[in-house]
Amino acid sequence: MKIVGISLLSLISRQRAVGAFSTAPKFGVRASTARFMSSGPMPYDDDKMPFYALGTNLAMQVGGQGNLKTLLEEDEMDIVLEAFTETMRGTAAADSREVLMKYGQGLNQILQERTANIVERVKKDGEEFITNFLDCNEEATKTDSGLVYYPMVEGEGEQPTASDTVEVHYHGTLTDGTVFDSSVDRGETIKFPLNGVIKGWQEGLAMMKEGGKATLVIPSDLAYGDQGSGEAIPPGATLKFEVELFKVVK
Repeated sequence: MKIVGISLLSLISRQRAVGAFSTAPKFGVRASTARFMSSGPMPYDDDKMPFYALGTNLAMQVGGQGNLKTLLEEDEMDIVLEAFTETMRGTAAADSREVLMKYGQGLNQILQERTANIVERVKKDGEEFITNFLDCNEEATKTDSGLVYYPMVEGEGEQPTASDTVEVHYHGTLTDGTVFDSSVDRGETIKFPLNGVIKGWQEGLAMMKEGGKATLVIPSDLAYGDQGSGEAIPPGATLKFEVELFKVVK
């Protein structure tokens, strides 16, 4: 018997991440992880915290710290948590397989529709941001692909190609100014092969020379598309990077 819930889990996992810069630099993962670390007191003693960690892991896998919570109303989330608890404890009144067979497809449709609406809104916000950025920065140019390139400091050294490795500093933000990843904040440059990053980076870095600094505004189809990346980058998000190119390694 095929359980409808499998497609639900697949949908939720698609809404979460492909690690930051997968076709992109993987340094984004470190930054987003660091932001969620807390030095505050833990809710339980050390001997019980591993079980709390298990609950945290399950919640994050299903989307409790990610996009699922943005798709549900508060009363709907309460029902989800009730079903989870009862099913885990074995106290659910309804048969789990019957629930999935009867209501799983309907749930998939609800989540797909809500996800599509959110993604379209985020994309529209990105388009408006790009229009405003171009209006406010006369030297900024928009390429045929949709990338916005704004030179801040002109470089004079080597210009990278897709086969090169580059050493850079970067500061990445969402259109609302939220920092999702920054080598500048970490205080260390990073090296990576240019052909292993998102399309917006490949195109933008190829327009720079060593010693140069530029702002790249990257629409979602040149970044992480409708999937987004982890908890840091929403599906459909337009990204803004300030990038300084230190070295091109041939």
